[in-house]
Amino acid sequence: MAKIIDGKVISKDIREDISKHVSDLKEKHNITPGLAVVIVGNDPASHTYVGMKEKACTSVGMYSEVHRLPEETTQEQLLHLINRLNGDTKIHGILVQVPLPKGINENIVNSHIIPEKDVDGFHAINTGNLLLGEDTIVPCTPKGIIELIKSTGASISGKNAVVIGRSNIVGKPAAVLLLQENATVTICHSKTNNLKEHILNADIVVAAVGKPELIKGDMIKPGAIVIDAGTTVVDGKLIGDVEFSKASGVASYITPVPGGVGPMTIAMLLKNTLEAAKKKCK
Repeated sequence: MAKIIDGKVISKDIREDISKHVSDLKEKHNITPGLAVVIVGNDPASHTYVGMKEKACTSVGMYSEVHRLPEETTQEQLLHLINRLNGDTKIHGILVQVPLPKGINENIVNSHIIPEKDVDGFHAINTGNLLLGEDTIVPCTPKGIIELIKSTGASISGKNAVVIGRSNIVGKPAAVLLLQENATVTICHSKTNNLKEHILNADIVVAAVGKPELIKGDMIKPGAIVIDAGTTVVDGKLIGDVEFSKASGVASYITPVPGGVGPMTIAMLLKNTLEAAKKKCK
């Protein structure tokens, strides 16, 4: 039976460490790391996530402000707000919650956040630096995934890793980070032939598709580490990409949904904001 990788416990330790660094930054440099979150429209899940991020900021002593904009907000109005936040000295990180309403281009919005305040790590400059292996802001969920794998004590170097999903937010950056840790990486997606064959060869499985229980227990190599970053609401319940009941009987370590990757994503957002504030201080 697999050991559960508890994202709640691991993220709690990280947040406690962040809290100490925030206090230190306030005391020594009179700087309070500040995060501005922008949400456009009325998506209930997005408002829930934003509330969680706001609460998390407060819990570690960071400054937080949330800009809740109506559904009819234009792209021009949103970009005007971002430009103002770019110049606001008390703000070190800017996050625009997705999805955005129709008529607003997500890539254009991300490109208007200055790279040093792009705590989501989605700006083309930060993405390029990640690919080049340069010091940069790393997207929160992939960054959390690597932390979860490392928490098992297992070495990533030399292992076969399979990432299912090729999104710019999770799949692609997770693959790059695994490659930087010297794993041999395969990326699978909707056009992949023989998905089961690829996954059965993996020592590390990262699922990031958003298709409930796509990955069955008999697709997992015995002893593999399984990180489930997929979330889909089914009958009011959050379900992952991995068939947890069966996979947990085969894997050595596995993350639950919820309580695995989710808490780590918020912890990494706080960490990115702290790091952005530290760089500004330097």
